[in-house]
Amino acid sequence: EVHSKASMDFYKGFLNGKEAVVVRSGIGKVNAGICTQILVDDYEVDAVINTGIAGSLDAQIDIGDIVVSTDVLQHDMDGTLSFPADDRMSSLAKSVCEKVNEGVKVFSGRIVSGDQFICDKEVKDRLVENFHPLCTEMEGAAIGQAAYLNEIPFVILRAISDKADGSAHMDYAEFEMAAIEHSVKLTVRMIQEL
Repeated sequence: EVHSKASMDFYKGFLNGKEAVVVRSGIGKVNAGICTQILVDDYEVDAVINTGIAGSLDAQIDIGDIVVSTDVLQHDMDGTLSFPADDRMSSLAKSVCEKVNEGVKVFSGRIVSGDQFICDKEVKDRLVENFHPLCTEMEGAAIGQAAYLNEIPFVILRAISDKADGSAHMDYAEFEMAAIEHSVKLTVRMIQEL
């Protein structure tokens, strides 16, 4: 079944025999928070798995690698409240990714979110110094906050698209196809094992 709400299409059906809802929230924290609340209110989801892309903030993490959240934090707010990802889901995501995505390195740690694309070295250095994250993106912390407030377990999964420093060497179309393939394999297998 497909239902549209808040300019988002929610696809409800089954993945590996388990009821699931798949939706693309769109870019930014507002879209992500609204989307998560709709999943809670209209679909009464048991858990949220969010996939997407991010910029690496750690020299060890390269383009194509995957980061699994331990917690999420909004870097563009004055408060520094972080929201913990579900330990079981985070651990499962890491182990499943290592099984289904051969050759892809997987890291676990903090993911920070803000409504801006980070490419300036000074901004990157400030994020690393203040928050000690592995990567930065634009949705995860809003999803984490909405899930946390609704007492729903969540995990954020990010394929690294760049190093947040303008040094990307991989063609984006090539990266995008690989990231989609890795994220789908990871998510489908996770759902099967939850």
